Amino acid sequence: MTGMSMRNYEVIVIGGGHAGAEAAWAAARSGCATALVTMDARAIGRMSCNPAIGGLGKGQMVREIDALGGLMGLASDRAGIQFRMLNRSKGPAVWAPRAQADRDLYAAAVQDLLRGTPGLDILEGIVDRLLVEETQPGGAATGADAVTTGATLRITGVVLQDGRELRARSVVLTTGTFLRGLLHCGPQQTPGGRIGEPAAVTLSDELRRLGFTLGRLKTGTPPRVHRDSIDYRQCAAQPGDDPPVPFSFLTEAICQPQVCCWITHTNERTHQLIRENIHRAPMYSGQIQSRGPRYCPSIEDKIMRFADKASHQVFLEPEGYDNEWIYCNGISTSLPRDVQEPLVRSIAGLENARIVQWGYAVEYDWVPTDQTRVTLETKRVEGLFLAGQINGTSGYEEAAGQGLIAGINAVARVRGTEPLVLGRDQAYIGVMLDDLVTRPPDEPYRMFTSRAEYRLMLRSDNADARLTPIGRRFGLVDDRRWEVFERKQAAIERLSAALAELRHDGKPLAEWLRRPEIRLADVVAAAGGDGAGGPLDLSGVAADVLEAVEIRHKYAGYLERERRLIERHRELESRLIPEGFDFHAVHSLRTEARERFTRFRPRSIGQAARISGISPADIATLALYLK
Repeated sequence: MTGMSMRNYEVIVIGGGHAGAEAAWAAARSGCATALVTMDARAIGRMSCNPAIGGLGKGQMVREIDALGGLMGLASDRAGIQFRMLNRSKGPAVWAPRAQADRDLYAAAVQDLLRGTPGLDILEGIVDRLLVEETQPGGAATGADAVTTGATLRITGVVLQDGRELRARSVVLTTGTFLRGLLHCGPQQTPGGRIGEPAAVTLSDELRRLGFTLGRLKTGTPPRVHRDSIDYRQCAAQPGDDPPVPFSFLTEAICQPQVCCWITHTNERTHQLIRENIHRAPMYSGQIQSRGPRYCPSIEDKIMRFADKASHQVFLEPEGYDNEWIYCNGISTSLPRDVQEPLVRSIAGLENARIVQWGYAVEYDWVPTDQTRVTLETKRVEGLFLAGQINGTSGYEEAAGQGLIAGINAVARVRGTEPLVLGRDQAYIGVMLDDLVTRPPDEPYRMFTSRAEYRLMLRSDNADARLTPIGRRFGLVDDRRWEVFERKQAAIERLSAALAELRHDGKPLAEWLRRPEIRLADVVAAAGGDGAGGPLDLSGVAADVLEAVEIRHKYAGYLERERRLIERHRELESRLIPEGFDFHAVHSLRTEARERFTRFRPRSIGQAARISGISPADIATLALYLK
């Protein structure tokens, strides 16, 4: 120490992005003294890429975050400037809410919510060191400036660059793309986590000092153009929903004005320009060696991988009410500036576009997730949790979901209580975390509905029914949210009971509603009512209640089939593997299976079965040995 005082907390969160904001919110609202350490408090909640929340798979996770008592849904409803429910033409399993947000309003909403949270201190600073102590086999703790190989480590706090020392029993690390971040725009390379902001350099060395293996990943962003330089007559309008459907189960209605987005397309001239200059793209020149997100490729990757496609969609999305920038979604690029300008201007409607920010790629360090438990606590250091892009994911929603779970479990570590582990049948968040720890990604992980085997159960409309009781148990769901939840569930049960009781042509109305061609309005008419004063009075029944009841009855057979499947698989999940189990003692296992089990440390037979490279015979052998 250099004469500066030491401060004590219970939980410290490093990083103020989407993961860090949720972790700090969860820890403080659970009653723990919490510090959120960030380089710049004005950047908390900042949207590095597209100012949009939700989408396929992602929108379901935002609803889950909200149902658990998180903040992303609340902030999105405050800042959303266009709301759309995607996939309405398909079944409810894949309905996905999405909102274009005002970039500045979103960050302001997150900061406002955090500043109003009792027990949370927001501190500006850069973390220089992670403080740990070694726990010897006899239980004694010693200092750990030099970490002994194979020792058990426990986090005790952090030291900031200015000498401040913060102590805590849990630390959540959420570095985003800042961990040795390096920006690429053509041959130009600039250290940074995002444009105009410095990288976090020393933390990578700290993690290696503590015995972690690090990898390198890449993501990117497109150019932005001035909104007054676009010829909208050549673009297709993409309006939002009327009325807009909010994210949060607490939001009764979206009252702020909604804006229009626009669609245009690349063409052969665009593609030819990229092909002629592909050798100047950092991903193709050899300047970038790391993997980028396959499901959100750069425009260079699209042209080279899908050479048969004559055009690709480009979504022109406003970054805010008063913001003059338009985000060109679909042409993420790290090509040099002298190529980006003609590339943009080759696209219909953008012939005279003025670029206000160039596209760029960013490389950053991450911690491969075979070193992390499904609780997001690291295996190497007790009390150290990782969340967000440091775990190899991409996207605000994936980061926020991890941050919330890491914050909840950081509190559980402090209190010595059972952590929260969401199953694959409980939440998309559970699917994501299970995927990460059983199949560490070799490219940035992105959530899709296709990743969830029980997606009919994991709908966006029923996230509250699935998760709000869990959030209540962990102290995140306050009395107001709980009252709203109970009122909605009671209304669903009343209407469902009425449908079971009232009959038409000798059959319960609930049975009629199961027919694909019959809607709830038809059932009301069959009961002899018009929805207001008849035998089945729907006046005053909330739209989300009507939707929930219709889905429950119309898909009853499919839901029951999925429940039976879940019950069969749940038996494997309940067969826990003892902590510290010696897999090498199971000599009848294949050598590869022993090595993989030892590396991943599965917590149950079910999780062990999902590890890549593991065969049914390996699982049968392990299960028999444990039995």
